[in-house]
Amino acid sequence: QVQLVESGGGLVQPGGSLRLSCAASGNIYSIGTMGWYRQAPGNQRELVATITARSNTNYANSVRGRFAISRDNAKNTVYLQMNSLKPDDTAVYFCNVEIRRSVWATMFDAWGQGTQVTVSS
Repeated sequence: QVQLVESGGGLVQPGGSLRLSCAASGNIYSIGTMGWYRQAPGNQRELVATITARSNTNYANSVRGRFAISRDNAKNTVYLQMNSLKPDDTAVYFCNVEIRRSVWATMFDAWGQGTQVTVSS
């Protein structure tokens, strides 16, 4: 069993900042790429940012320069620092983690439960 627990969402004014966290726990042998996705009402889920096991990062054009993804491998945790937030950033944010349960197992995708981020004055 693997669990992803997200935290850090909330209500913030335009121009403000938030930091999301996602901690993985349970039966974990290794972790690959970790990432954040978001879904606004009426829209499809979209990629926000990813970070590989070697800490190579990738960002959606809409957040590049404002958001920063990082990871703490000792804590099996991925973070998303969000600065200069805009109303268009309002969405439910989901973390995604590639997990291997044992040396013989294949990687699978685990998803967090989602955390609401609302940017409004």
